[in-house]
Amino acid sequence: MKRGFYTIMAAQFFSSLADNALFVAAVELIRADGGPEWQRAALVPMFALFYVVLAPWVGAFADSRPKGWVMFVSNAIKIVGCLAMLFGGHPLLAYAIVGLGAAAYSPAKYGILTELLPPSQLVKANGWIEGLTIASIILGVLLGGQLVGPRLAPWLLSFNLPGIVTGPQAAIAALVLVYAIAAAINLRIPHTGVEMRPMPAHALALLPDFWRCNARLWRDKLGQISLATTTLFWGVSGNMRYIVLAWAYAALGYSTTKAATLVGVVALGTAVGAVMASARVRLDRATTVMPLGVLMGALVIGMVYVDRVWIAVPFLVAMGALGGYIVVPMNALLQHRGHNLMGAGRSIAVQNFNEQACILALGFLYSASTGLGLSAFAAIALFGAVVVVSMALIQLWYRHNLRHHTAEIKQLMRLARGKNAPLRRCAPSP
Repeated sequence: MKRGFYTIMAAQFFSSLADNALFVAAVELIRADGGPEWQRAALVPMFALFYVVLAPWVGAFADSRPKGWVMFVSNAIKIVGCLAMLFGGHPLLAYAIVGLGAAAYSPAKYGILTELLPPSQLVKANGWIEGLTIASIILGVLLGGQLVGPRLAPWLLSFNLPGIVTGPQAAIAALVLVYAIAAAINLRIPHTGVEMRPMPAHALALLPDFWRCNARLWRDKLGQISLATTTLFWGVSGNMRYIVLAWAYAALGYSTTKAATLVGVVALGTAVGAVMASARVRLDRATTVMPLGVLMGALVIGMVYVDRVWIAVPFLVAMGALGGYIVVPMNALLQHRGHNLMGAGRSIAVQNFNEQACILALGFLYSASTGLGLSAFAAIALFGAVVVVSMALIQLWYRHNLRHHTAEIKQLMRLARGKNAPLRRCAPSP
């Protein structure tokens, strides 16, 4: 791997660490303030909101500037969201601002991989990035749980910072420093030498371009399959982050600090699966992992019947491992097709739009259902059923493509084994 890749990894680690710790702190902040259950569940879709709303613009913005600089600005926006949460802003609105920073960060984070590395290294690079991201999730949720816990919270409050009067507020103030570290590392990311693609003079001009890019990726016979798979995976796993917390409260009677450890257990399994996939699955064999999605959904449903932690832990590890093994090669395949079809930033923005729209829809469904009295157990069963049925349908879709578009898919697979094809735009240059 090139030297700049490791700088990207370090920046991603600290930014993701803070994101996940902040989620736990925000859940506890709403709980401590007496907020209803639906508001805590709504944190997930609020984080996804700007991924969807700004999708036509963030990819083009990432392609128009050095991606290290874009990542720096994105972390600065996250710091603004933290400060808003600390000093009077509603946690849901403040967390949406953090999501705005994350929405701008993601196209740059993934897009720079296709600029820096050849296709033959994309699966391995994704394995390392996803593995490190999952490690940051594990440590992040554990850090967040400890920061709001009975040991660290009083120590943080002893600093007597102005306006910081509760444990969750002290935790959020500490996380501002973590975001600052990530921002400082972003400034060390090297320029890749790839030509910048300027933003158009009129922002609305990007809308037709974005929808053409979105349609092009959905029409591509490999892009549509990888996009459908990753969209489903992130839609479910994004919401499972809170559902596991809710399950731990209901089934085990855990506090936020203890429940956060179980979210880390899922992430640990995902890290193992991601690393295994990066070592075992070639880019041109990415579609062979899809049948594992049905098994992953079955394990989610099985959680409904678990009420002992010694049973839950292997279930959560296995569920996470299957997810990591599926998403790494499919994500790499999607990046490869998107880079060849439209450019790195735009393709990641299209990917984020679809995945975060799924998180948004399922998150609001879960939040509304919780407000109407749906239990955590029912939500887990519902999500598991969605995974099983949806993955089965995606596999049928891929088999249909193999039967009716054999020559095209073989050509695309040969491309995945070689070099990138000439870059094509979704629309004429602005």
